[in-house]
Amino acid sequence: MLKIDIPGGLSLEIAHLILDYNGTIALDGEVCSGVRERLIRLAENMQINILTADTHGTVAEKIAGLPCNLTVIADHDQDRAKLRVLSDLEAHKTIAIGNGKNDRLMLQHAALGIGIIGPEGACSAIVLAADLLCSTIHDALDLLLFPKRLQATMRN
Repeated sequence: MLKIDIPGGLSLEIAHLILDYNGTIALDGEVCSGVRERLIRLAENMQINILTADTHGTVAEKIAGLPCNLTVIADHDQDRAKLRVLSDLEAHKTIAIGNGKNDRLMLQHAALGIGIIGPEGACSAIVLAADLLCSTIHDALDLLLFPKRLQATMRN
């Protein structure tokens, strides 16, 4: 479990990390360079869950060997499917990271929602649903690896 105390009253006890795949940790179906190493380090303190519609049909192959759970969601009601997974994992102990319209609800209801505005862009709805925004997945994951960065951004 990862414990982060944010000055101003927010205290996080994080047991789970939910990650969208395409547009968040992967680009054009390929896991972004540097992500594997970060996920391996984070898995020491939390359960990692990858949720995806598997646009390219290769996610299982591409994340092989990573210490994470994979959930491939159906082609309809994807936002609700991701929210159900979040609810099953204890939303108050979960950080969610995503960039797409189907990530909006999980970002909004997670203990901490991080939106990614990367090369694939981001759905405008996640800008309001997320607690904070990052320009790369590396920056977002590093907030968890170096929590003082998160404290500085989220303090009140």
